[in-house]
Amino acid sequence: MEMGESNYVVVLEAPIIVRDVETAEDAINVAVSKVAKALNKEKLDFVRVEIGYSQCPVCGAHFESAFVIGNIGLVGIYLTIKVYNAQSIEHAERIAKAVVGKALKKVPLKVFEIKELAEGDRGEGIDI
Repeated sequence: MEMGESNYVVVLEAPIIVRDVETAEDAINVAVSKVAKALNKEKLDFVRVEIGYSQCPVCGAHFESAFVIGNIGLVGIYLTIKVYNAQSIEHAERIAKAVVGKALKKVPLKVFEIKELAEGDRGEGIDI
């Protein structure tokens, strides 16, 4: 690794809309399947897909980010990707958004969290 380059774990948040669902559980299953299929099609099966969590504004409890109204579901998904040899946190963010965005066209991606990886912590990811 050259001077000034670091490895990062980038967690992106994505809102996924699904149709013809009746329960939050249905919406979650369809959304995860939809996202995994899109990622696999672009050979991005190393991107981890998880359900997002929201916080109740009244009691503060956390719950899965899945809402269904009139058979239309909105599911918050976290997408985790490792980016190697990035020049900065901003560079890692741009790379992660570009790579995941290629598979999830028209889905707005927002950074939820970025952490620098410990030295020697390797695995599958995007190598620059």
